[in-house]
Amino acid sequence: MARYREAVCRLCRREGIELYLKGDRCFTDKCAIKRRGYPPGQHGQRRPKHSDYGVQLREKQKAKRIYGVLEKQFRNYFEKAERMKGKTGDNLLMLLERRLDSVVYKLGFTPTRRESRQVVRHGHFAVNGKKVNIPSFLVRAGDVIELCEKSRKIPNLNESLDAVVRKGIPAWLELNREEFRGVVKVLPVRADIQEPIQEQLIVELYSK
Repeated sequence: MARYREAVCRLCRREGIELYLKGDRCFTDKCAIKRRGYPPGQHGQRRPKHSDYGVQLREKQKAKRIYGVLEKQFRNYFEKAERMKGKTGDNLLMLLERRLDSVVYKLGFTPTRRESRQVVRHGHFAVNGKKVNIPSFLVRAGDVIELCEKSRKIPNLNESLDAVVRKGIPAWLELNREEFRGVVKVLPVRADIQEPIQEQLIVELYSK
């Protein structure tokens, strides 16, 4: 599968906000957007002029980059959200939040979604007792996400769990630090999603 392999700090600068794609580095003075708060490239320091379409496109690109999905997959999520009951924009964000790599990140097992995708892909997690290595796996209410026994001594995972207090755990999830286990208490609703995304702009873009 194709994936972005370039410097992720450029993505934050392009969107003009901190996307927290590099974990703890984003909280220090080394953060690229704090040092150079303008888009990358030779014309980055020019004053941008965005049309309505440009604003909608940037919002879509921002959502894709926050959740680490590419265009085709993002479009599939949107089409699925359209078929669901309720607001399409809310449904879209709720589907993205339910991805296994996103849940692993929210539980604090890793400092970034990018690392969550990697550890899930390498088979370090089980859902309801069965190993799952698909980052896009959608969790359901009542699902138990557990770090496999052989993976519990990995230093990076333990360090991230110890630092989870700063990030906090969403109300719809529950973490048992001692047992390396998380539970999906309920499915997330729009109020539970704190990502800086204006989903209505994405709906307007795809509705053209």
